[in-house]
Amino acid sequence: MNTTTDRRFQQQVRGYRLATAEIIYHLPDYPDLLQKFVWQHYDIAPDFPRLRKFLDYWERNIEGRLHSVHLARSEIVSPAEHRAVGGLFSLH
Repeated sequence: MNTTTDRRFQQQVRGYRLATAEIIYHLPDYPDLLQKFVWQHYDIAPDFPRLRKFLDYWERNIEGRLHSVHLARSEIVSPAEHRAVGGLFSLH
């Protein structure tokens, strides 16, 4: 049994959801230029303690000043989605 999958499923049952943050920051040497960093982890809405901890670390230890953070998250535990295929194609 895959313990990583089990741990993630247990987190989801406890209220954790996959959160993805798009972090836009100023380049230290060229502050007029912006760079993007994508962070993804399981976290708890609406407070997002893991993301807040990461952003606090960023502000204390990374020279690139934060510009903005855009957040997306999954809402609920759900099965994988499946769709019926509309046709079958053979290549020879």
